[in-house]
Amino acid sequence: MTAAQLVFKAPLVACSLGDESAAKHCNEAAESACSARTAPPRPRLSSAAGCCIRIRRNMMAAPGDQGELAKGKRVQPPWSPPPRTEVPKLYLYNSLTRTKEEFIPQNGRKVLWYCCGPTVYDASHMGHARSYISFDILRRILKNYFKYDVLYCMNITDIDDKIIKRARQNYLLEQYKEKKPSPTQILQDVLTARKPFLAKLAETTDPDKKQMLERLHVAVSTALEPLQGAVQGDAEGAVLEGHAQLLVEESKDLLSDWLDSQFGSQVTENSIFSTLPKYWEGEYHKDMAALNVLPPDVLTRVSEYVPEIVDFVKKIVENGYGYVSNGSVYFDTAKFDAGDKHSYAKLVPEAVGDQKALHEGEGDLSISADRLSEKRSPIDFALWKASKPGEPSWDSPWGKGRPGWHIECSAMAGSILGESMDIHGGGFDLRFPHHDNELAQSEAHFENDHWVRYFLHTGHLTIAGCKMSKSLKNFITIKDALAKHTARQLRLAFLMHSWKDTLDYSSNTMESAIQYEKFLNEFFLNVKDILRAPTDITGQFERWEEAEMELNRSFYNQKAAVHAALRDNIDTRTALEELRVLVSQSNAYIAGRKNAKLAPNRMLLQSIALYLTDLLKTFGAIEGAEPIGFPVGTNGQNVDLESTVMPYLKVLSDFREGVRKIAREQKVTEVLSLCDMVRDETLPELGVRLEDHEGLPTVVKLVDRETLLKEKEEKKKVRADSSYICQDRSASSWHLVAVCVAWLGESSV
Repeated sequence: MTAAQLVFKAPLVACSLGDESAAKHCNEAAESACSARTAPPRPRLSSAAGCCIRIRRNMMAAPGDQGELAKGKRVQPPWSPPPRTEVPKLYLYNSLTRTKEEFIPQNGRKVLWYCCGPTVYDASHMGHARSYISFDILRRILKNYFKYDVLYCMNITDIDDKIIKRARQNYLLEQYKEKKPSPTQILQDVLTARKPFLAKLAETTDPDKKQMLERLHVAVSTALEPLQGAVQGDAEGAVLEGHAQLLVEESKDLLSDWLDSQFGSQVTENSIFSTLPKYWEGEYHKDMAALNVLPPDVLTRVSEYVPEIVDFVKKIVENGYGYVSNGSVYFDTAKFDAGDKHSYAKLVPEAVGDQKALHEGEGDLSISADRLSEKRSPIDFALWKASKPGEPSWDSPWGKGRPGWHIECSAMAGSILGESMDIHGGGFDLRFPHHDNELAQSEAHFENDHWVRYFLHTGHLTIAGCKMSKSLKNFITIKDALAKHTARQLRLAFLMHSWKDTLDYSSNTMESAIQYEKFLNEFFLNVKDILRAPTDITGQFERWEEAEMELNRSFYNQKAAVHAALRDNIDTRTALEELRVLVSQSNAYIAGRKNAKLAPNRMLLQSIALYLTDLLKTFGAIEGAEPIGFPVGTNGQNVDLESTVMPYLKVLSDFREGVRKIAREQKVTEVLSLCDMVRDETLPELGVRLEDHEGLPTVVKLVDRETLLKEKEEKKKVRADSSYICQDRSASSWHLVAVCVAWLGESSV
């Protein structure tokens, strides 16, 4: 042993002999030796250095640990973390690449999101619901599930060719009605208005538009005949007046177009053009609230941002991408596309030159021959339109005018979100030319190539397989849809389909959503009943057997599957299917425990129900603060009806169960019949379902009255059929027994 080794050994020997002072001096000597030694090769240097460190650790051990040190247990054993696993990433389908891309916000967890809002000139329809419910779901999931800090901005288009034309036509038609023209005059005016309409019908080639015009022609012709006959037959005034008013109503579209062509240029008061969009914007917000769509964080209106739009257009012109022509300003697509870092029509390059789409993008009032001749190229588009007679106008460096359609979103989004945003959303039909033009003019203004990082487009909505269009008068309003189905059922229907694919709004689609809602609701009601079973504070914690272990494994597996689905382009369709599997497994567990006359594990089922409820709240399918399940109550009631009435219902149920027990023992069938009547006739009218189970307590559930009454009618029908089959001797014996037993099982008697 070398001298140096002796020096290093000394502190350990001293410690083992209990001589702390000697150990201290030896330790100092060892440290001195460490620093004084001639540096050996690298491996030996490492060993010596480790020796010094171990000596210092040993000396820092508590006195009571010295015996352990003597046995060789001088330090804690080494620890190593588990293997690092890659954090799963979120992927979104990006229309800019037409593929799923990893979602990477520009600024940490902050997400800047702009969504194209409605053009408010008529009632909101299911096409609007398709976009806004879908984006509401995506927004809620990004914010509440993935925990992004989302700033959601949306616009209201309240200056637009459609609004101007509709406002003008409504105003002129009301003026016409107020003049109270005679039935003869009405007949003459409709016949005059029909001439240009028939010419338009003859030249229309689009099959959907032609079909719409033909329906209108039939309606007008049907209303014309009675009035023509009444006029020729010198009918009484009241009869003539009735036919005339019916004709005005059926031909209002024809009359409005004709009146607008005659007198539209004389409508100059700007307030006429603001009344219509203000009314329909209010209706839109009411519809969104009824659908449980969250309001945007920021709402912008075109009419409130005209100065910002003017400045935005000026900058584009200064950058060399816009030109003035006859008081209007147009975007120079050729100049922009020739730039090194710019590209026109990023979303749908194959659509460049589609004149039909381009004309729709410019608007009905902006595709006249004189307007089109102002452009350098047919694919250039208006940034600022010189106002013609009969149109609202604002001051600008180029004269009186109004904003183009596409420029509004660029200017308003730029004012709120800056030169680049993370997400831009809109309907699939807005990709070209609207969103492509937005991209071009914004990148021309900011001189960048990344105004939008991720473009999300919701799929089309069809009605029983047919195209839906407001312009074609083939649409269902949101109010009409809500009259047939609840907001939750509509949302579940959307959740059961991919947000980016076409959704068919049909009876089959809605029936699937209704059945899924019932499936979940029954599970929630069963869990609530289990949790209401009396127990003390310690009794709620029950021993886990293999059945609980298996269900818990399934629970974690399904949660992982849901998470994977949501990371994959927020695939709510797959997520809901995974939830269905989880509920089915839970139902099987509950049934197994009840068959064995054992109570299900309440804490495990509560955890599953809480998870399901929380996720459905994240999706926007559950409102309110109830921890488990769907709220009970109608007409927007926010009271916790269940916790209020359930104690009384439980008393009633227990009393009824006691009465049934005595009646069975005493064989008093009349009392048993009365108990059945309470269950089958009285309580369903109040929205209460009692479920009797042999050998188990009666289950009490609060269910909406309409559902219970429908179930009641279905049971009556089954009983009637069963009674007939029981008397049919030709029925097979097995079927006979099964049906009769099922029928008799409904009764306590």
